[in-house]
Amino acid sequence: QVQLVESGGGLVQAGGSLRLSCAASGRALSFNTMGWFRQAPGKEREFVATMAGGGATTYYADSVKGRFTISRDNAKNTVYLQMNSLKPEDTAVYYCAHLTGFYRGTSPTAFQTWGQGTQVTVSS
Repeated sequence: QVQLVESGGGLVQAGGSLRLSCAASGRALSFNTMGWFRQAPGKEREFVATMAGGGATTYYADSVKGRFTISRDNAKNTVYLQMNSLKPEDTAVYYCAHLTGFYRGTSPTAFQTWGQGTQVTVSS
């Protein structure tokens, strides 16, 4: 069974950068789908980015395309989310998620395992 632990959140000014990490234990990530989602207060959890096929296939929400990059280090069993040019509307709790198999979609309900979340706050 996979366990996920996120880190790297914090407070940053608009225009700044953060890198989130998601360390996985219990199962290799190489042939699974990993995703990042976020949830702001009073809003539903929304898709940010996913990576599947050992890292060959990535998807991004339109709101973060060109600013965020998802990557993985299979040797470290870790997935990253590099966030640049941050905006106040990026403020949310960010969650890492795991899905067994190859998934091209963006629905959070498809993901089987979730981390505890890490807070990202972007000040204007």
